[in-house]
Amino acid sequence: MSDQLTHLNAAGEAHMVDVSSKSETLRIATASATVSLGEQAFAQLTAGNNKKGDVLAVARIAGIQAAKKCSDLIPLCHPLMLSSVEVEFDLDASNCQVKLRSRCKITGKTGVEMEALTAASIAALTIYDMCKAVDKGIVISDIRLDKKSGGKSGDWQRD
Repeated sequence: MSDQLTHLNAAGEAHMVDVSSKSETLRIATASATVSLGEQAFAQLTAGNNKKGDVLAVARIAGIQAAKKCSDLIPLCHPLMLSSVEVEFDLDASNCQVKLRSRCKITGKTGVEMEALTAASIAALTIYDMCKAVDKGIVISDIRLDKKSGGKSGDWQRD
């Protein structure tokens, strides 16, 4: 791995990395986050009777939209033509938690890790926004990249 910073040019100025010489490969990234809610907020979310609507449906759409807008939100990210974005939820009733996963896929010259992380982050923030009237103590945690494949650096998976 090179010690040279890729987002700085020779003059030390920020710039977008030139990926024109890279090969197009299938690239997939998976990220996750955990949202911990109080009992009342979790009960409303699971029963589908939150006053703002279907929390998970809105959070799924928000996560997908966020992945598509990643380059507008994070400086120096390349705008990507994503071929797939998925956001899924696992409900952990014993801990009043929503564990969410995002998966982004592209055949391209640069990875989709930031898109997957952005999808997970915004889906989690949407759950917070829709449930905050019931519970101000919601905690979003463990936003992380879980797996990536493709590209020059190859595959990586969290232990």
